[in-house]
Formats: sequence, C-alpha cells, structure tokens
Amino acid sequence: MGIEVVPLSIRFGDEEFVDREELTIENFYERLEQSSDLPETSAPSPGRFEQAFRRHLDAGADSIICINLSAGLSATMQSARTAADSLDADVRVVDSRSITAGLGTIVLGAAQLAADGADTDTILAAVDSMINRTRIFGALDTLDNLKKGGRIGSAQAMLGTMLSVKPIIDISSGEVEEASKQRTRRKSLAWLRDKLNEFPAIEHLAVMHGEAPDIDDFISMLEGSISHKIDRVEKIGPVIGTHGGPRVAGIAFQLPA
Repeated sequence: MGIEVVPLSIRFGDEEFVDREELTIENFYERLEQSSDLPETSAPSPGRFEQAFRRHLDAGADSIICINLSAGLSATMQSARTAADSLDADVRVVDSRSITAGLGTIVLGAAQLAADGADTDTILAAVDSMINRTRIFGALDTLDNLKKGGRIGSAQAMLGTMLSVKPIIDISSGEVEEASKQRTRRKSLAWLRDKLNEFPAIEHLAVMHGEAPDIDDFISMLEGSISHKIDRVEKIGPVIGTHGGPRVAGIAFQLPA
C-alpha cells in the first residue's frame, strides 16, 4: 500500500539487530526466552528517516505523512521530526499515541485514503480522528520486562503485587496505564473479552500477541462471546515485545466516528 517502515533496533548484549531486517519476530522471542538480561531498544537515527523521506521525494511525492509510535514511549518521533525539519519539503510528522496493531490500523487507514486520492490535509484530519478513537489493551504474562525497560508509567502501582497477578495495561492514551489486575491468565484474557463487550460498536478489531501459546484459545473465547468481527491477528514485533514480554496478548480497535 505504499507504506515504508523506518525500523527501530534491538540489542542483545553486544549484538544489535535492525527490526525485521536482521531479526525476525520468531527469532526474537526465541532469544528473549534464552536471554538472562532484557534486550534494549533504540529509535532510528534522524539520518535513517531523512534517507526514507528523500527516497519518496525523489520518486515524486508531493508530501509525506510519517505516523510514529507513541512519543510517550519512544524517541522515534523526535528523530522523525529532526529529519523533517532538515528538509525543504512538506513532511508531516504525527504522534499516533499508539503502538503495534493500534498504530498499524491508523497507518492502514491513512494509506487507503492516499490511494483513493485524498489530499494531505484530508488524510491528516482523518488520522487525528482515528488517533482519538483508537483503544489498545494488553494482558501481560509478566511485568518484569516493562519494569526493567522503564516504560511502566502510571502502572507503577502494580509493582507491589506483580508476583501474584496478571496485569492488564491500557495504552489508549499513548502511555502505559493500569487497567486491571487479575489472578490468573485465563481471567486476564476474559477481562479483555469483557472489555470488548462494553462497546456496542467498534471497528477494525485486531488481536495481537507475543508468541502466546494460548492465542488460539483466546480467539475462540472471543469468537464465541462477542458480536464484533476480528479483522486481523498479528504477532507483536521485537520492539514492543521487548517491553511487553513473552506471551503478551492484546486487543486494538477503533470506536466509530
């Protein structure tokens, strides 16, 4: 759909990999299970963004819309803005206030509008609407990765009892906030199901997971008890997987306009 991804990087000790170019999702989770230390993630350099922008401008683009993962969780948007400011061109840098499938849905919507011939301002207005209507929740199997990675945000209150609960986080604001604490994995997945049933109408429901072995059971749970259609099932990539941890499962969707 004419979408280019400027990837982040993941570092295991002295080894650094460019997401999806040098490290697959499957290899990442294998390494994560075997590693005693939490990998580190790093935003793309402004130069990497500038190269991408120039490619599209040289190919004849009149303007570029760059939609980034939440600025509250990553320095990626800062790099994109630095690159955009260095160019004498119409490059619009947007904070999605979302991650993973939530961000993906926004980007897909923008790309479809572009393909349909919408102008830049029309696409940006639609993107802004989608950002405000996007909701994303994740059921963590462990809080260790989020704690070690420093992305805990206002979910700090979970730490006192993290050994005895399965935390659920709400990232709808672009930062990590506590949504619930459940005693078992199955109850945490049931909480996600019940959350969906709170909304009479939603759009673009996506289920995502970090190589969760019970993802098929979760999908069956949803299909048997919600009226909403699941549009996509996706694996959470290495960057978000580093902080969400192994076996994380989540839902992303948009409220109707």
